Amino acid sequence: MKERFEFNYDLLSNWKELPIEEHVLVEQAYAAMENAYAPYSEFKVGACAKMDDGSFVLGNNQENAAFPSGICAERVALFYAGANFPNKKVITLCIVAKGDLMPASQLLSPCGGCRQVMLESENRQKQPIRVLLVNQDGRTMILDSVIQLLPFGFGRIFD
Repeated sequence: MKERFEFNYDLLSNWKELPIEEHVLVEQAYAAMENAYAPYSEFKVGACAKMDDGSFVLGNNQENAAFPSGICAERVALFYAGANFPNKKVITLCIVAKGDLMPASQLLSPCGGCRQVMLESENRQKQPIRVLLVNQDGRTMILDSVIQLLPFGFGRIFD
C-alpha cells in the first residue's frame, strides 16, 4: 500500500490572530531576537520555547568571525532547555527573524541543522513540539510537529 506524507499547517495573516495567551510567546521571541549577535549577516533570529510548566526559554543567533563557529537561535533555546531543564518538555517553539537576507513576506524556515536538532528534541521528549514560524511581515505558519519540517529526519523514533 502506498502512503503519502501530508503537510498540514495553519497560516495566519498576522501573529496577533493567535490566542491572547500565546502573544507573550511571540513577544518573548522578538525580545530575544533584538539581543542576537549578528554583525556579519545582519540577520537576527530569535526563538522562544514554551515549556510544559508555562516558563519560557529564549535563544538567539550568535555569529562568530571564525565561521561556522556561530549557532542558530533555535539550537541555543533547545540546548539551553535540555541542559538546564532535562525533565521539562517543550510545548511550543516560536521563531522570528529580521534582516535583508530574505524579503519580509517570505516564509521563515529553520535551517537543516536546526530542523534536525528540533526533531531530536521532539524524539527526546516523546511528544510533538508545536512550531510557530513568524515572518517579518507578521504572517505566521503553525505546525503541529517538527516532523512536518523534516519528515525524513535522521533517527526519527517518535510517532
